[in-house]
Formats: sequence, C-alpha cells, structure tokens
Amino acid sequence: MSDTLASRGAFDALSIPPEAKPTIRILVVDDERTLRDGCTSMLQADGYNVSSAGRGDEAIDMMRRSRFDIVLVDLHMTPVSGMEVVAGALEANKEVIVIVITGNPSVATSIEALRAGAWDYLPKPFSATHLHILIGRAAHVILVARETRDLRRQGVGDSSNSDKVTLLGTAPAFRSAVELARRVAETDASVMITGESGTGKEVVAQFIHRHSRRASRSLVSINCAALPANLLESELFGHVKGAFTGADRTKPGLLETANGGTFFLDEVTEMSLPLQAKLLRVLQDGIVRRVGSEQEHDAIVNVRFISATNREPAEAVSQGLLREDLFYRLRVVPIKLPPLRQRLGDVALLANHFLALYWERHRGNRTPPPPLTEATIEALRTRPWRGNVRELQNVIEHVAVIADADRPVDPEHLPVYEDDSKSATTSGVPLAVMREPYHLAKDKLVADFEKEYLSRLVVRAGGNMSKAARLAGIDRTTLYRLMEKHGFRRDDSSGTME
Repeated sequence: MSDTLASRGAFDALSIPPEAKPTIRILVVDDERTLRDGCTSMLQADGYNVSSAGRGDEAIDMMRRSRFDIVLVDLHMTPVSGMEVVAGALEANKEVIVIVITGNPSVATSIEALRAGAWDYLPKPFSATHLHILIGRAAHVILVARETRDLRRQGVGDSSNSDKVTLLGTAPAFRSAVELARRVAETDASVMITGESGTGKEVVAQFIHRHSRRASRSLVSINCAALPANLLESELFGHVKGAFTGADRTKPGLLETANGGTFFLDEVTEMSLPLQAKLLRVLQDGIVRRVGSEQEHDAIVNVRFISATNREPAEAVSQGLLREDLFYRLRVVPIKLPPLRQRLGDVALLANHFLALYWERHRGNRTPPPPLTEATIEALRTRPWRGNVRELQNVIEHVAVIADADRPVDPEHLPVYEDDSKSATTSGVPLAVMREPYHLAKDKLVADFEKEYLSRLVVRAGGNMSKAARLAGIDRTTLYRLMEKHGFRRDDSSGTME
C-alpha cells in the first residue's frame, strides 16, 4: 500500500460519522503478515473496530463466535482458501459485506468471487486511498442498512406487501425470475435485467430496491436511450459552472442524488462507449467527476446498480456496443423476464388486476368493475402481445374507459390495432426466415408454429392433456411427443404445462 493517512483526508467524501466507526466491526484475513498488519493498522487509525486472522480456518472460527460487519479477505490462501472464507462469512452472517483481495484480478476470478457473494474486490497492488474509499463505501452501506431496519421496526417504509400487485403472475418462468429478484435484493450485487420491451424490467428493479437494505434511500432511474450522449453525461455526473453553453451554475448529477440508494440504468447498451468508461470508474471506486471539472473527483458515491436492456447483452458485447468489463461489473446476477406470449396463463390475472386499477382511476370506487367474459379472456390470450404486459395494460385501460358498468366486458370492447409488424413480414412470415435456405426456413417455421400452437392449446384446455388432445384432433401420445420435442413438460402438481 502507499499514501499516508493525511493524504487520504480529502477522500473521506462519504462522511462516515466518527462516532459510528467504532460500531463497525471489520475482520482482515490474509496469510501475508505485512499486508494484514498494514490494513489492520490503517483501519484502526481510521477509528474502525478491527480484528485480524492469518489463516482461513481461524477466520471462519472467529466469524462463528462473533459478528462482523465487513470481512476483507485475500483469495489466494492455503490450506483454507479465500473462497471458503467468503462462504463461511456469508453462512455466519448473510448481511456481512465481503471484500476480496486478489493478486490475479482477472475477469473470471473477480466475477467468481462476486457471484459467490462478495460485495467487491480489491486488486493488488492497491493504495491506502483505494482501501480507504472502498471500506468507506462498505461502511456507508452498513449504516444505511441499520437505518432501514430501524425504520421498518417503527413501521415506516414497510415493503412486506410491495410485490402484491406489481409482480403478479404464476407462470413458472416468471415466478423463477421473481424469486431470484427476491434473493438478490438482500445483497448489494449488481443486477442486469433482460427481456423484451414491456415485460416489466423497471417494475422488477423497483421490487429489488424496496426489498433491499437501501429501501429507506432513493431509487433513481434514467433511460440511456432517451437522451443524447452529452446530455446523458451531464444528467449522470452533473456539471460545473461554465462547462458548456447554458451551464450557469454547478449542478450535481443523478449519481450523487442516488448516493446510499439504488441507481437504475434502463437500456444501458444505448450508452456511448466513452460514457461507459466513465461509468466504470464509479462502479469500481465510487468516484464521480462532473462535466467540465478540473478536479480528480467531485464526489465519492455509494450506489447499488441495477441495469436493464431489451438486447441480448452478450451480443451487444460482441458487437462492440457494450464494454466487456462494464458488462461483467453490471451483470453479477442476470435476471431474464419472459415475454407475455410465454405466460398466457397469466393474462386473465393481469387483465382483471388492470381493469380494477383503471376502473377506479377513471370511474372512482362507487361501482365495481364489470367482469371479463370467457370469450374476452380467450380473445386476449390469442393476441400476439408484441408489446407484452405494457400493451395489455394499455388495452385494459381502453376497456375501463369505454365499458359499461352494468354489463360484462365482451370482445367488442377490446381495441383493434393495425399490425405494426407487417412491414417486417411477408405474408405473415418474418423476412429473416425468408432469407434462409428452403429446408432450414421450413423447419424453423414449423418448429415456431408447433411451440406457439402447443402453448395456446394447453391454455385453452386449462392444463387438461386429454382435453388438449381432443381439441387438437390428435392422440395423447402424439401430443406428449410434441411437448417433449419442444422442451415442454407437465407439472402434475398444477395440471399445467411448462
């Protein structure tokens, strides 16, 4: 390590209260005595409550006997490895913040540690300044988490029912995504949510924030596709007075506004590469430099990042649209949301929820909303839903406006929109498929038809395989063979097909 304690004073931008530092217990684990003692002495001089261990097994035993808030551990130790210490720390205290030290800061090593539950990593060699900033950010998370717990004990900001409405659905793929979101919410891991437009990526980001230890702080969102690069940079990082025409005052950016909370980057693959490089420094060190600033840094922030894209992020990396190092930093935990056409069993549930919501908004609560007829539900299930849940939401709001309170909602109440995809198809066949060789194109179309037909067939049959076979005019053996061919399986507990 380098840098003196005096030189680090200017970097204490997170302003950890001096009286709070002794309440934060840190364990330094490293079999290299010089580094272990150096980190311990520096953190003790900062005012933290610090212990140390020279072996992994000793550290695990200490964590079982005492509760630590932060564990700083070298990955490369023997005979008990740093990864075993990470696992032991999280087993002893699921809320512990683990920072790993690695002399081999490869992408694979770092991501493996982050996926195992580490909060961040510190590559060797590192300066005292770097360690000071990273521990300060971790301490800030600890204090925010304590504040959130105190508020919840007082009944303020209770999020116990926050998913009651917003994450409605029973489809297995959707529930799997929700459960993953629930598990990762309790950590500070970066999350990347993928899925088509309208599948509810921002709603899942809100769910994660409300269930996190940062719930008492702000969730700040920005759509990277909605702003030109120069304006996006100013919004994210802020600017100093005179940085550009019209900058008549210094303005903090949204990253500073989100300090202590969560930052949601929507359509992150639309961000320019130079701006991605600048964002990477925030993820690594928390350092924010405003547009036009001549200082090394204007602020140090502690932000949990959730990002989203409707692209396939790995393809965006290969196409040069997304930096690989930023991709791995942002996608510690990936969550993929299924399109609505793959969860048709949820259409009725969602439609009824949206009808109740918009009926009250537009009509008040004097009368209950009218019921949706079976024919209407069937009509909704047969739509392609290219706009996913957002499109369904808009359709049901239309229904809430024009329907009569004293009669059920029939298919005639549903709006009919011109098919916007006609320009991209030829007689209903995607142009991309038409460019394939004949036999390959035919096989793709037949496979797509069979998968779509099976999905809708079982919904129509209510999960009853005998009824589905009768509706299709085929025997059950043929139906099961088709289901197996396309990766569907029966869920005997619910009588449905996945």
